[in-house]
Amino acid sequence: MYARIKIRDTVRVPPSRFGEDINEVIEDLLWEQFEGKLDREYGMIIGIENIEDLGEGRIIEGDGAVYYDVVFNAITFKPSMQEVVEGEVMEVVEFGAFVTIGPLDALLHMSQITEDYVIFDEKNKRLIGKETRKALSEGDFVRARIVALSLKEREPDKSKIGLTMRQPWLGNLKWLEEELEKLETEKTEV
Repeated sequence: MYARIKIRDTVRVPPSRFGEDINEVIEDLLWEQFEGKLDREYGMIIGIENIEDLGEGRIIEGDGAVYYDVVFNAITFKPSMQEVVEGEVMEVVEFGAFVTIGPLDALLHMSQITEDYVIFDEKNKRLIGKETRKALSEGDFVRARIVALSLKEREPDKSKIGLTMRQPWLGNLKWLEEELEKLETEKTEV
């Protein structure tokens, strides 16, 4: 999910920034250029860690800027199919819940919450299992598996990630704690 990677790129330093410290300028420009960008190979770049190597600047005829070859470390977030993730339920709607995982949102469709039939409680903005009465509300933390993944480089906000909690040891973290307590109680009674 999260990774530290090394990237090589060229940074254009405009003439308006020539009087400033070159390392700070390059770092600022790298943040502007890369932060929040989605790349199929790396995933979403969420931060620039440090500059490892700064090459000599080059001037291209007709352009007043200086171009520097740079090697830097970045922190990325790249979800993958079947990966187990944890996140916070940010919104509950009639067809499911939106869960924030890292810098992206994923959809947990109501059919993928539990084996139980789930109904939408519009008044309280929560999803409730008809028989088990297990509820999922905004602000709950969940553990889920990624079952659908479509990352859009040009429009990261249109990326689609689908989740499921219909497997053992996945679900609302409150439910999982209750399950563990139940198992511990059964163990001590035996």
